[in-house]
Amino acid sequence: MMTDSHMINGYLYSGYSDCSDEKMQAHTIRIESGQIIDISEYEPENEQQAASLPLLVPGFIDVHNHGGFHGSFPNGDYEDCKRAARFHRSHGTTTLLASLVSASEQQLYAQTRILARLAQEGEIYGIHMEGPFICAHKCGAQDPHHIIPGNPEILEKVINNAQGFLRSITFAPETDHIDELLDLCAKHNVIASLGHTDADYHSTLAVIDKARQLGVTVSATHLFNAMPPIHHRTPGATVALLNAAQENKVFCELVADGVHLHDAVVDMSYPHNAIAVTDAMEAAGMPDGHYQLGSLSVVVEQGGAFLADAYAQGTHTIAGGTSTLAQQFARFASRHGIADAVRFTSTRAAQLLGLPDRGRLEPGARADIVALNKDHTVRATFAHGEKLLPLT
Repeated sequence: MMTDSHMINGYLYSGYSDCSDEKMQAHTIRIESGQIIDISEYEPENEQQAASLPLLVPGFIDVHNHGGFHGSFPNGDYEDCKRAARFHRSHGTTTLLASLVSASEQQLYAQTRILARLAQEGEIYGIHMEGPFICAHKCGAQDPHHIIPGNPEILEKVINNAQGFLRSITFAPETDHIDELLDLCAKHNVIASLGHTDADYHSTLAVIDKARQLGVTVSATHLFNAMPPIHHRTPGATVALLNAAQENKVFCELVADGVHLHDAVVDMSYPHNAIAVTDAMEAAGMPDGHYQLGSLSVVVEQGGAFLADAYAQGTHTIAGGTSTLAQQFARFASRHGIADAVRFTSTRAAQLLGLPDRGRLEPGARADIVALNKDHTVRATFAHGEKLLPLT
């Protein structure tokens, strides 16, 4: 972490600004000891310098990420997981939850210990456990052999192995022992993320209300994916989560990569407390080919990741993503502008995690900054004020 004072010049998008993208004033951000201590207007010396200044946005925050650059959080060793984390950090994701998938108890405990070490070292912010307490009929790319009913004892052991770094768990609202699971979430400040579910509308709302009564923050795991599609007579969990999000009771993950969801669905859902996530797996940043997601084989074709066995039979079962949040930022900004893209990829996720010093650029905030080129590609990333080197 840098302790000396240094400055970054560029066109500032704070995360809370309502100003238009077309009329931005250049600013200087002054950083000291990893924190923004001052922001002042900056006057470029000439038009050439003005044109060369980057766009400055808050560091991206990804709360659902299984890996990248051939490193896999669910089954990689320490070096593999570290490489995956550094890949996403170098592409602008300064706050990241490393996501597990449904696995054996011993595998969950072992990976949790590895990821807790990375969290202690500041490579990741924490851990997201996706499964194993989910609906087998909506397993998606989760190994059905490892899906089990809700088990508070297993969750408590995972929490203990995580050493305070389990930030979020995905479970289905209809799983067993839901009350005990929510009690543990409340006790240990863990987000209850509802997903991989076949629950009906009212059952889902009941779990949301129960969680909120306990003071538990609620989110939706990759909304629309691994849950029944919307039906006008049986709305199901999807509509329950959307309606709750409209009332600011739930945050909704959207994998806005153009593979998991059509852009029109993203645009419809964005106003409702939606946050972008990658659901990335080890193929992010890698060429098409064959990869792993937990215990399952995956084929990547034209950037889309699919279960290999199903793909061979002509079925495209999505198996995680291959994008970075920087790519999702650029895709979304092309339709909605930079200010909304900042909220979608950073500000709202900071609110979900309860991190008031992230997701914004203003004095007192943590100096997590992404410098973007005019085409919204990443020029440089600063995490806690330190410039990160790109991985190649």
